[in-house]
Amino acid sequence: MNVNKDGSYTGFIKVQFKLARPVSVNPPKKGGAGRDGGAKKANGVKRRTSFYMPKDASKHLHISSRTSAREVIEALLKKFTVVDNPAKFALFERSERHDQVYLRKLSDTDHPLPLRLSAGPNEKALSFVLKENETGEVNWHAFSMPELKNFLRILQREEEEHIKQLVQRYALARTKMQEALRGSTPG
Repeated sequence: MNVNKDGSYTGFIKVQFKLARPVSVNPPKKGGAGRDGGAKKANGVKRRTSFYMPKDASKHLHISSRTSAREVIEALLKKFTVVDNPAKFALFERSERHDQVYLRKLSDTDHPLPLRLSAGPNEKALSFVLKENETGEVNWHAFSMPELKNFLRILQREEEEHIKQLVQRYALARTKMQEALRGSTPG
């Protein structure tokens, strides 16, 4: 840890990745900038490569005591050249007490380094985890057009499957009612 003249200090934090969804990166450049000056478009469509982060991947970051949680997220995405909107992600404080794991979402303005230092050296007392931002409210503007189209395809398939199950259930109920009616005696 280094102390600066202005009273701030710098140090390292370790952030674990616990991402359930894939992240997007720009595809690797072939042969440098190429003929098109490094443009990442083909036929007017931005090209991206998506992949799942390896389980339990982690990264050490050298940050200042004034670095916010939002800046930590942006730095992590930049280190992995992730082009997804930083608003899709949140930094969580993870602690273990009495064989229970507790997660607390840090606000964008929280400062992780002072939190880490005040917790002491034990990572069970406090560590940091990068996860998807689960606010309950989906920011659809944060997704690219191909991602949105893929969501619509998935929803369409789920809707079709749900309708198929409903039709089958009601057809089975109708058949059982008709059989019951045939087996009953009039009056």
